[in-house]
Amino acid sequence: MTRRGPLGEGEPVIFYDRKEREYLKRLEPGKRISIRGGRLLVEEIIGKEEGSLIRSSLNEPFFVFRPTLAQLIPNLPRKAQVIYPKDIALVLVWGDIFPGARVVEAGVGPGALTLALLRAVGPDGSVTSYEIREDFARMASENISRFYGPAPHWHLKVDDVALHLEETEVDRILLDLPEPWQLTEKACTALRPGGVLLSYLPTVLQVKTLVDSLKQNGGFACIETMESLVRFWHIKELSVRPQHRMVAHTGFITLARRVVRTD
Repeated sequence: MTRRGPLGEGEPVIFYDRKEREYLKRLEPGKRISIRGGRLLVEEIIGKEEGSLIRSSLNEPFFVFRPTLAQLIPNLPRKAQVIYPKDIALVLVWGDIFPGARVVEAGVGPGALTLALLRAVGPDGSVTSYEIREDFARMASENISRFYGPAPHWHLKVDDVALHLEETEVDRILLDLPEPWQLTEKACTALRPGGVLLSYLPTVLQVKTLVDSLKQNGGFACIETMESLVRFWHIKELSVRPQHRMVAHTGFITLARRVVRTD
């Protein structure tokens, strides 16, 4: 999907109003965009540069941009909770998702993490996604098509990964599942030596069960768990203070490296 130059047909865009509110829309020719009672003509936006100031039929001003990943993820159409941008940042860096990597993820939801993975591995890599719920898989597929574009390096499987994980010599396995310890041995078989297993869990009791399983398995080392807390600041004239609300605990990220067993 285009990331530079004038805004084009079919692209997702973010409208940013004077109160710093964001509205995710799509530039579909022949359609009008309605925001807060005002209308915007798509044909008058297509061809403009990012950062252009436009006005609605109510003369309300908006800046228009292509959405960053951090803006896109919270605004995705969804039936399940997305992984927050702050956590996806940890996944990409601590999970060491590199161009050309072979990645398996399980628990797709609306496809927020999938979007980030596809961008990170690039066309020379691959992402295989397992999702047990057909409605979640369908929404993820729609979101990838709408907000990423053609993705021949993405393979979506509507299946139970705990029963049918088939891939081998995988670089990274990412699990957004309530009981990832059910996959410990299968993940060990699927990962190449040195590969990374990463799990995203909401509660510390789940983390404890997973870590115990990884240690008992004997095929993993370098096991660590972390969380991320993000606090934005309000800065306006003489008022400088933390925002009243912050994105505190959302989930724990547990990492482990696949090792060669000695038994």
